[in-house]
Amino acid sequence: VQLQASGGGVVQAGGSLRLSCEASGGTLSRYGMGWFRQAPGKEREFVSAITRSGRTYYADSVKGRFTISRDNAKNTVYLQMNSLKPEDTAVYSCGAGLSVTFYPITYTYWGQGTQVTVSS
Repeated sequence: VQLQASGGGVVQAGGSLRLSCEASGGTLSRYGMGWFRQAPGKEREFVSAITRSGRTYYADSVKGRFTISRDNAKNTVYLQMNSLKPEDTAVYSCGAGLSVTFYPITYTYWGQGTQVTVSS
């Protein structure tokens, strides 16, 4: 399975972005999906995840602002990010695995990251 993340960019604080993670070479519905982010000098951290059945999980730092969803017909997972803050600035990556957890090691397949920069 190959994953392609897109949708990053530069936005002012309070703005919105929608990230997409499109899968090819496999059926996305078979996998749980997670979004992680990594800021310069920091470790990769969990952002959000969605199970095969659609159950969602969020880091406390993004709860109420970010929404994860999946469209299995399009083989794509989305991360809608609203009310963005400068501390959300990071490279965002998507992962696919047979289950979802808060830990990157759980995910078998990864896409390249997409940069999100939030200016104050």
